[in-house]
Amino acid sequence: MERTADVTVGGAYKVAGEEESSVMGNVESSGYQRRASRVPPEERAQIEKSFDNLSRNPSKKCVGLTTFQDSLASSLPASMSQRIFHGMQSVDVSGAPAAPEVTREQHAVFIIELLRGTAEEKSALIAPMIGADNSGKVTGPRVQQFLEDLIGAAVHVLHQQNALSGWSLENTRDCDSGVRTLATQLMSQLQEPSGGPPLVSAELSSSFSRAAIEDWLYKVPMVSALLRVVVTLGFSVLRQSGDVGCLVPRCRRGKALSFVSLLDLPAIMYLNAHLPSEMQYKWRLLFSTRVHGESFSQLCGHVVDQGPSLLVLRDAGGFIFGGFAAQNWEVKPQFQGDSRCFLFTVSPHLDIFTYTGYNDHYMYLNHSQQTMPNGLGMGGQHDYFGLWIDSNFGKGHSKAKPRCTTYNSPQLSATEDFCIDAMEVWGLGELSEELQIKNKKSILDADPEAKALLEMMGRTRQSEGLRDKEDEET
Repeated sequence: MERTADVTVGGAYKVAGEEESSVMGNVESSGYQRRASRVPPEERAQIEKSFDNLSRNPSKKCVGLTTFQDSLASSLPASMSQRIFHGMQSVDVSGAPAAPEVTREQHAVFIIELLRGTAEEKSALIAPMIGADNSGKVTGPRVQQFLEDLIGAAVHVLHQQNALSGWSLENTRDCDSGVRTLATQLMSQLQEPSGGPPLVSAELSSSFSRAAIEDWLYKVPMVSALLRVVVTLGFSVLRQSGDVGCLVPRCRRGKALSFVSLLDLPAIMYLNAHLPSEMQYKWRLLFSTRVHGESFSQLCGHVVDQGPSLLVLRDAGGFIFGGFAAQNWEVKPQFQGDSRCFLFTVSPHLDIFTYTGYNDHYMYLNHSQQTMPNGLGMGGQHDYFGLWIDSNFGKGHSKAKPRCTTYNSPQLSATEDFCIDAMEVWGLGELSEELQIKNKKSILDADPEAKALLEMMGRTRQSEGLRDKEDEET
């Protein structure tokens, strides 16, 4: 049957003269219709419009690489738009050999299967984007470069679309090194499903099959999340599928408008993806040595009764690391917290270390006790914490011989005993109603003389400064 002009039927494309699926030669039409049925008509209309924007002509049925990249020049880096083009070229809707241009149907199926498809369907699209050889295998260096392009494109499109939710390239750590570090971390989890060691360096020449890519996408959902953001924002289509809220939390810095975080955007994305879902949508700056000074009393005063939090430190050796406290901090001489807590490193390596089940020494915060250690700790045991900040603020340790018993973490800092160069703490999610009420009440509110006496002694109550009305989001 001779192929004639495409017509739209119910929001999907059919080939004229091939309206009955039982008619011989209707492979292309039925194959496309089956895939397109995953999205409702209004979403198919968005996909059609995005192709018209690419082709710059609603009557065109295909688009070449140059026009494709030129149309996306303001949205995506050229390296990523070229990879997406190759992914679209790989879509088979007719059984015909691959053509040098991308058709409307290939464009639509690519977007639908990348956003709504299975890991198997996604792997079929991502392998050519990585640069698979004729046998369908990919090498470690190509995976590393693909991930660097993908992460860089995600940051780029979020910045271009003003979708960084209060973060910016100016109030976070340099992004370039973070892109490489996150790419290495995501790639380290790639291995053949049949077993064998994971790939730990882009310099290795190991090859990986489509099955390995499929298994990797299933185990590392962040790769798909990054692709969704790049495609939905880059093509301005199905933006509700972009998962921006989970990838980048809303940032509330209060009055610290000039504050620059120790974290880079890729690290923020990675850490946020490992938090409980209810804590992924909003981060509130509670404490920073640059804003509040180097004081253990100030640290306690700004983290106690503020719910779950993320602690981030940089030591004098330049290492960046920290811990996730899954429960509210309380000052008491006992361990607290739960098994959701973890320790992490950001630089020079990005990694997370979770609960081992060995003991319940998740979190510890004590102050002004003579018989128990005074400071903030996570994991390990007294005097041998996985992460410890001494009440004599500015000093700490990370002791792991060879690993922290609670989190199986190695030494996080450059040296076992370290000096703090900078520290920040983020409150996660919304405060519970109980903590909101607790923060509004203090016996010192009814006793101004006691408050004045503490101030004369150079002491402040722990809740001081925490109950100001939150500023509007930047």
